[in-house]
Amino acid sequence: MTRSFAYAIVILSGLVVGACAGGERSPDASTQTDVQTMPSVVAELSPTQGNTVAGTVTFTDIGDGDVSVVGHVTGLPPGSHGFHVHEKGDCSAPDGTSAGGHFNPDGSPHGAPGNTPLMRHAGDLGNIEAGADSLAHFEKIDVVIALEGTRSISGLAVIVHAGPDDFTTQPTGAAGARLACGVIG
Repeated sequence: MTRSFAYAIVILSGLVVGACAGGERSPDASTQTDVQTMPSVVAELSPTQGNTVAGTVTFTDIGDGDVSVVGHVTGLPPGSHGFHVHEKGDCSAPDGTSAGGHFNPDGSPHGAPGNTPLMRHAGDLGNIEAGADSLAHFEKIDVVIALEGTRSISGLAVIVHAGPDDFTTQPTGAAGARLACGVIG
């Protein structure tokens, strides 16, 4: 390799490294979406009578009809627990039944979160998994629920159930008692 060719490689390498390392720009609206400005709603989960389950679930509209669902729940028995949006924003009953049934604006059968909108309730968000430490942290993307329009979950309730959702039993998934309830606001 000639000396001038080697210098050219060194100079080009320096330009590439400099562009990568020092080429950071301040975020602006034309190049990056600010996550903090995305519409979101939060449900603060409180235990139903006789339970200790609590937590927070945040729903964020991330565009293109997708809603990010991020939650942290404490006090759960280890294992899978049904997790649904219910039709009423009312957690006043000691057992959580004031939240009504699953949110189902399309009149669909109960199903799994991966099903099409006509093959699941909008509120069917599946299961969350609690570890031996009684904690469940989860992050999901849902394409059926929304923060506006006919499938808007704003003002409704989130329920965490005692057992897993089996995705087939109508109309609830046989997830059992309601351990926690929180109004989405």
